[in-house]
Amino acid sequence: MRTARRGAWVAALIFGTLVMVATVVAPPFASSVPGSTLLAGAMVALFSLPGLALLGAGLTQAALGSRSSAASAGLAIGIGSPVAAVTSAMIGAFIGVGLAFGASVGGDVAGTLLRTGVTEAVRISPLIALGSLAWVLLVRRSGREARVGAEAPSEPEAPAARHLAGRFRPGRGPRRRGE
Repeated sequence: MRTARRGAWVAALIFGTLVMVATVVAPPFASSVPGSTLLAGAMVALFSLPGLALLGAGLTQAALGSRSSAASAGLAIGIGSPVAAVTSAMIGAFIGVGLAFGASVGGDVAGTLLRTGVTEAVRISPLIALGSLAWVLLVRRSGREARVGAEAPSEPEAPAARHLAGRFRPGRGPRRRGE
């Protein structure tokens, strides 16, 4: 559970930053009001965080497996992060704008986010690939540190563990003398 939480935080941090970069490169909404495009971009980035965190939490265990499993998790988060970010941002914007201005305006804003999100995901795809690599490396490093800390037996358990380790074999029961 703790490792999945770390994977979610790392994914939200890395890919949320990339969403913010994409919204600065090409603001999703053009406005004549100064500063409103930056505010709209920040809101889009904020709305995208839940989807990114869920994706990171879901793929964390695969990233902690073998190297081929980690590579496939990196590929999955690289492909899935733009989808999760755009979907989450569309849902948040549709609900937020729909409640404030009506469902038709909310639908227009969600459509604009879809078009802009797909275009910008293609534009920053090299950064997404680097973010995927960084995510896999950070998750594997934090998972390895968590496993090392969890596997070390405490002092009272160590003698019992050594005693039982010599007497039992998995699947066969206790050893008998002479075997």
